[in-house]
Amino acid sequence: MLTACRVTVLVKALPHPSRRYGETVCCAGVTPSGEWKRLYPIRFRHLRENKFARWQWVDFRYRPPTNDRRVESCHVAEETIAVSAKLPQSERLRLLGPMIAPSAAHAAAAGHSLALIRPLNTRFHWRPKNSSLIEKERAAYREAVAQKGLFDRDDLRALEPLPYHFRFSYHDANGPHHGTCEDWETSTTFWKWRREYGETSALERLSGIYNDEYPRRGMIFAMGNMAKRPNIWLLLGVIRLDPEPGQLDLL
Repeated sequence: MLTACRVTVLVKALPHPSRRYGETVCCAGVTPSGEWKRLYPIRFRHLRENKFARWQWVDFRYRPPTNDRRVESCHVAEETIAVSAKLPQSERLRLLGPMIAPSAAHAAAAGHSLALIRPLNTRFHWRPKNSSLIEKERAAYREAVAQKGLFDRDDLRALEPLPYHFRFSYHDANGPHHGTCEDWETSTTFWKWRREYGETSALERLSGIYNDEYPRRGMIFAMGNMAKRPNIWLLLGVIRLDPEPGQLDLL
């Protein structure tokens, strides 16, 4: 028995190779009533007319996963995905504002495995990956693309690994933290800008977005823990959202 659900998408993390499903993307969204749902396994690049972007409303059917006890997790029937309009900007704070937690630790204490936080003292930076790691990731992406089912797309090229670790340092109610940015949107923006402006300019532009514009206008992080290591939280999404009166006082 499949259950129907609707979410506005907030998280599309970097694709990861999967032994069982090939290449998958960790996706998550929020229902109209403000409940988190984690969508898995989403083989995003195999989707055709039902691809979705951040803020779009997505309808789907799911069953409880067999190997993931996190309450928000849904095993999605990929063929049931239907995409509709985006959540208007004027309605985003009203939906997400009440969900913003003081920290990921506060969310974990409440039994959640996904959270929104309003970070302070953020600093975006990058560090080059070494060549052996890049080649290891390149081989894994090639292997993932080679795992095709009968009805899968046959025109996919293996992803090229990012040449940098993108990271944030920040504070929340539990103090200072450092986290690798797993946000796919950040990765695709880097590649787009590198093609258009060159690598140095692409990095400078990302720095301008994440070290100036977003902190000045309002920014939240979407955080999620790992199924097998629930004490480890990852930075899955960097989201532009206007500040809510009183929210910063919690941090």
